[in-house]
Amino acid sequence: MGNVRFKVRMFIAAVMILGSVSVVQSQPERQAARNSKYYVAAYIWPSCHDDPLAHEKLWPEGIGEWEVIKKGNPRFEGHYQPRQPLWGYELDNDPKVVEKWIDVATDHGVNVFVYDWYWYEEGPFLESALNDGFLKAPNNGKMQFYIMWANHDVKYNYWNVHRYKDNTNILWNAKVDWKNYKIIVDRVINQYFKRPNYFKINGEPVFSIFSVDKLLECFGGSVEETRKALDYFRAEVKKAGFPGLHIQWNQGGGSLMSQEAAGRFSGRVDAMGFNSVAMYNMGGTGEDYVAYGTSSVKIRTQMDSILNIPLFPCVSIGWDDTPRFPAKGIHDVVHYHNTPESFAALLSKAKQYADSHPEQPPLITVNAWNEWVEGSYLLPDMLNGFDYLEAVKSVFIDGKYDRY
Repeated sequence: MGNVRFKVRMFIAAVMILGSVSVVQSQPERQAARNSKYYVAAYIWPSCHDDPLAHEKLWPEGIGEWEVIKKGNPRFEGHYQPRQPLWGYELDNDPKVVEKWIDVATDHGVNVFVYDWYWYEEGPFLESALNDGFLKAPNNGKMQFYIMWANHDVKYNYWNVHRYKDNTNILWNAKVDWKNYKIIVDRVINQYFKRPNYFKINGEPVFSIFSVDKLLECFGGSVEETRKALDYFRAEVKKAGFPGLHIQWNQGGGSLMSQEAAGRFSGRVDAMGFNSVAMYNMGGTGEDYVAYGTSSVKIRTQMDSILNIPLFPCVSIGWDDTPRFPAKGIHDVVHYHNTPESFAALLSKAKQYADSHPEQPPLITVNAWNEWVEGSYLLPDMLNGFDYLEAVKSVFIDGKYDRY
């Protein structure tokens, strides 16, 4: 089967080279491509601003989740907590802040931002980071963006354990009805897809969905009814003048699957008509970053072998969510070999994967741009400075890892 897949890929690549397959690129896409032939997309967790609903239910100090991040405390010798941003506790909905982000990101080879996007209590949540920060930054045309609908439930004590302590009841259920689903579809098409720098593949806006299980729950747990909902979305996108919609299944962290689970997964991907699969974290978390990365490559290899659509590789910077969980300790965080050099090595593996799949767009996701509370961020801090950004630049712009 592997030889057949390889031959098909080579044939498609040859056709693309001969020009029989066109890839539609907007002006921002062409501009981004000048710095690198790769699309390096960093996830943005838009929690560090004063959102009205978050102010009421989660973070009353008016600085968003910085309130929790600043309370991080070391759980073992050498544990880097609280995390210290080099530029201070800046708000992610300030266009001047995001202007600086865009400049430093594009200078180092990051040319796409993927914004986590929420819908709770029949309305948007944490949307100001995108609307008021990114879209009002005067240089946002340098950077493409797309949305990942982070449609997951939230327990009371998940995002502020200091306020809710042991309350594990559901604060927000991410399930939506048809009425709200249609509002979401209309909103993202008109508010985001029509932006010239919205990330598109073959002219189709990319829309990522974090929890397919929750999406299924919205439509009675039925694959058929969920497919109808996604087809409705596609039809509305076409009405808006686009050739179609690229719907991305986001697999979250990912793990090695049994043969039965792998078959069920690939079957659901096909049955619901997804266009690609991506991951939010690279999967296989462990205390040793090198082992973490090795596991992630195995997970990616398995997923690649069972899917009939593009799989986009993800590279994580680390993992340490102890500010959210008082009981977690040394065995719950990545702390061995967690260095910019090891990160660069894994980026080079992801780049190799992209190069070996010339039939699909060279998109690589990174977790994350600013996941301070989970210990995974490209933004400069007081420990590593710009070293993680320099790692991206060394792989995707300078080509320092090309001799493999």
